[in-house]
Amino acid sequence: MTITIDGTVGANKAVVLDSAGKLPAIDGSLVTTLNATQVTTGSIATARIDTGTTNGKVLVLDGSGNMPALAAGAMTGVSSATKSSSNPTLSTNPATGLGTKWINTTTGAIFILTDATAGSNAWTNTGGTSGDVAPFSFPGANYGYCIGGTQPTSNVIEKISFTTDGNGTDVGDLTISHGERTGCSSATHGHACGGGPPSSNVIERFPFATDGNSTDVGDMTSARRDPGSTSSETYGFVHSGYPSNVIERFQYAASANAVDVGDLTQATYHASGSTDLGGGYGYASGGWAGPASNVIERYAFAASANGSDVGDLVYGTGQSGASSSLTHGYQHGRGEANIADFIQKFPFAASGNATDIGNLTTNRFMSMGVSSTTHSYNMGGGNPNGGTATNIIEKWSHSTDGNATDVGDLTATKGYLGGAGSQY
Repeated sequence: MTITIDGTVGANKAVVLDSAGKLPAIDGSLVTTLNATQVTTGSIATARIDTGTTNGKVLVLDGSGNMPALAAGAMTGVSSATKSSSNPTLSTNPATGLGTKWINTTTGAIFILTDATAGSNAWTNTGGTSGDVAPFSFPGANYGYCIGGTQPTSNVIEKISFTTDGNGTDVGDLTISHGERTGCSSATHGHACGGGPPSSNVIERFPFATDGNSTDVGDMTSARRDPGSTSSETYGFVHSGYPSNVIERFQYAASANAVDVGDLTQATYHASGSTDLGGGYGYASGGWAGPASNVIERYAFAASANGSDVGDLVYGTGQSGASSSLTHGYQHGRGEANIADFIQKFPFAASGNATDIGNLTTNRFMSMGVSSTTHSYNMGGGNPNGGTATNIIEKWSHSTDGNATDVGDLTATKGYLGGAGSQY
């Protein structure tokens, strides 16, 4: 074979570097074992690259810098949001766990999953609208509600803030003007039960998420005024009345009448109610049964059962307020003789007697109580010697025993009130 050296590129010709010491343009298709790390400049045309969105392909952004449509099932570390025309529910269990974002495209509400407990999740509303999605808890977290009352007779629903001290605000109306009512709380609604005069058997409810009027959703087993009440996760319980030993309950999930599920040990009226949700019991304490009663009794939420005597109050009470912490029940207000400003508490964990832990700001009876997670509140009420009602809102701490402090006023002076606490 003859090799020609003439400075041109072709078959059987020697490759001659140019005056700059560079190779001329040649066909390198047969060259092997090139080290790609030595290629430091220039660009490769897209047509020379095996691009696409399937296995082994190189992904190329379009002219706007966007990724093409592709399956992203195997991608990790990508934060996204679920979009739906409705809110998440307690049983919405996303695989993405804590921090999952949910956007309601109907209302614009934005929720973040803050407690990932299967079937009992908590979704916190962060989108500038109100209403978290969370399991029922008692006591309430944000608001307490005062319902009805007398002096004069009222149909007003007003709420007080648990997060900031201040006055009550009128947020709606009950279906009827009554005093001597009692209140229960579900996760989403407050309920007003019974009342008078004349005695009523009405069960009505109002929403927590939006201010508004109540609607009639059922009937108690009989018309009674001055009953007491407790709240489980799924049922409202009403006990005692003018006078009665009945324990009855109604279901939150459906508009339905109450059913008789047991009896207290004595017939009373206004045996105040405290809720031990963790233990699964409702407590009825005090009440008028001739003289004021000092009996503390409890009944189980899970079964139809009678009440049992588990302890004694320090002072017999009637027409007094009541509230609950996670560990104790509280009685506040009217007692025997002129003792009408006491605050006493009793334990849930073990059957036992109450202790006197402090005083209200004034002597009064026919007031009512609601419970936050950290404090008990007493609202309204009258002078035990026949004086006019008051509009005082006062509170005391669950963590330290002591006297109540005045933190605001109701919209009007009221007695014979009912109350409900809000979870959300």
